[in-house]
Amino acid sequence: MITSVAQLEEELSRPGEADVECLRRLPGDILILGAAGKMGPSLARLCRRAADAAGTPRRVIAASRRLVDVPGVEAIACDLLDRTQVAGLPECPNVLYLAGRKFGSSGNPELTWAMNTIAPAIAAERFRNSRMVAFSTGNVYALRDPGQGGSRETDVPAPVGEYAQSCLGRERIFEYFANCHGLRCLLFRLNYAVDLRYGVLVDIARKVFDGEPVDLTVPAFNVIWQRDANSYALRSLEHCATPARVLNVTGAEILSVRAAAEYFAARFARPCTFRGAPGAVALLSDSTAARSLMGPAPVSSGQLMEMVADWVSAGGESLNKPTHFEVSDGKF
Repeated sequence: MITSVAQLEEELSRPGEADVECLRRLPGDILILGAAGKMGPSLARLCRRAADAAGTPRRVIAASRRLVDVPGVEAIACDLLDRTQVAGLPECPNVLYLAGRKFGSSGNPELTWAMNTIAPAIAAERFRNSRMVAFSTGNVYALRDPGQGGSRETDVPAPVGEYAQSCLGRERIFEYFANCHGLRCLLFRLNYAVDLRYGVLVDIARKVFDGEPVDLTVPAFNVIWQRDANSYALRSLEHCATPARVLNVTGAEILSVRAAAEYFAARFARPCTFRGAPGAVALLSDSTAARSLMGPAPVSSGQLMEMVADWVSAGGESLNKPTHFEVSDGKF
């Protein structure tokens, strides 16, 4: 059982043997762009720990507007929309691009488009000679009937709403630089990572714990433990390609919102209530390709639900950043 934030941070950044072996094979420093978000600090810490365990001296650099405080990681303040500041970043053969904007995008769409298309263009131009894992999202796909399984990488994108459209725009920018300038790239379509302080399962668990109704508009979802997502991101550096490679990253199972709420209700010995008619479609991805390429995620959805239940029932910290997984019209 994870009982403290310190223990949680330790687990989120704990490298597996596959991470260590990856960095024994892969030379060069690692640069994380947009490192101050929800995943950036733990990913930076995992990279640092894996590099140290591999015994291959290298710099791990975190660049973002807000400085990241991670032992052994060099923090650089950088506005990724400022071409001059990005030009001043050190050369680096391995780049993890995490920058992006989602929440509040409906109220300030021009900033969302700038962060999700202009900033990627500046970064891709600056690091066109690097390997780059560019974080994206399953939101670029159409919503699907859960009975039909998740979207695959070969499915034609059909983004709903400006946020999702801007995310497809981000992908097209990286594809342009891969096709026209030789950038070795992997588009990392992630949904949804779960840290015990945030995530879809946390949203559902906290609503049940607090006696609030659980919305059924979107009836199903995928999740992956954030440590496992961090590991996939690091190891994806070995699979960057020209043209850009696309990879769905999530858990193997499709989970029911109703079933998850009922599980937490049983764990908390509290009733659960629901709101709205169950929807017919959901944002779902098929991660078969990622599992074939890099193996299954070690933490199953069942284990993750147990961890979330333990954390919430013990009064664990929350980041108070709801995922809005129940949104079906693309307006975040």
